[in-house]
Amino acid sequence: MSELLRRLSWPALRRLGVHLGGAEQSLVRGPGIEYSDAREYTPGDDARLIDWNLTARSERPFIKDSFPERALDAWLVLDVSPSMAWGTARCLKGRLVNEMAVASSELLARSGNRVGVIVFGAGAPGIVPPRAGRAHRMRMLASLEEATATAAAGPTDLTSALETVERVARRRALVVLVTDFLTAGGWDRPLARMSLRHEIVAVHVTDPRESSIPNIGIVTFEDPETGRQITVDTASRRLRARFEEAAAEQRAELREVLRRCRVDVLPISTEEELIPRLAHFLATRRALRSARGPRRWDAPAVSAPTSTQGAPR
Repeated sequence: MSELLRRLSWPALRRLGVHLGGAEQSLVRGPGIEYSDAREYTPGDDARLIDWNLTARSERPFIKDSFPERALDAWLVLDVSPSMAWGTARCLKGRLVNEMAVASSELLARSGNRVGVIVFGAGAPGIVPPRAGRAHRMRMLASLEEATATAAAGPTDLTSALETVERVARRRALVVLVTDFLTAGGWDRPLARMSLRHEIVAVHVTDPRESSIPNIGIVTFEDPETGRQITVDTASRRLRARFEEAAAEQRAELREVLRRCRVDVLPISTEEELIPRLAHFLATRRALRSARGPRRWDAPAVSAPTSTQGAPR
C-alpha cells in the first residue's frame, strides 16, 4: 500500500453513521462533539450537558444537543463481467477494479466502519455482508479474486445487482459502484431510488480504445460477453470519426443519467495510476464537505462538479 494511500481518508457527505465506536456523522442525537441545537432541560437529563451561558441569559436551564460520532456501513459493488478482461494500456480493466477494491476497502474499513461486497456479472450477484476487521477484509478480497476467476460468460446484469443492493442494504450506507457501464439500460431506476437513501459513488472504469481506435488495418472485434464478431477496416477515417462521435455521445448520455440520479462520479482509466486520481477525488469531497458546514438534516448528496474533470477522452 502506497504512502499516499495511508494519508488519505474517505469523507462521507451524508450522515450515515449507525454503529457505536466510529468517527462518522450520524443522524441520532446524544452526547457528542458536533453541536446541533439546544433545548430546555427536562428532569432526567445529564446535568453535565447544561449550556451555562444560555441558561444564564434565559434564566431557565438549557441542554446542549449534539450528534455523536458512529461507524457506517459501506458496500463495494464490483463488476467482474467478461468486459473487464480488456485493456490496451497500463493494465486490464479487471485489474483496475481489484486495485479500486483494495484501496477503497482500506480507506473505508478504518475507525470501525463495516465493509461488504457485492460482485456481479452475467449470473446472480455474490454477496459478502458488511463486517469490521482486517480478517473480514482479507476474506472479502479473496472472494473477489475467486469471483473474477470464475466469472460466467453473458451480458452484464447491472440492474439485478442494484436491486440486490436495495434488498440487502437495510441501513443507510455508502455505496461504491465500480463498473464500465457497458450493459443494457434500465439500471437508472434502481440507482435513482437508492440515491434517496444511500450515498452513492459511481467509479467509471474505461480504456482509451473505447473512445478511439487507431489505424491498424482490417481488424476483427469480438464482444467478450456475447461472442458476436465484426470485421472493420480501421484505415477508414470516416469509420474512426463515427466511432469517436458515437463514443462521445455515449459518455455524455452516461454523465447525464448519473447526474439525474444524483450520483457522484469518479472516472478511472487503464492508462492512469489509480491512487493519484483517487486522491484528487477525495480532496474534492473533503472541500465540498467543509464548504457545506454542519448540516441539521439529511438531504441527498449532489455530485461535485469538479469530480468528473480530467476524465479520459
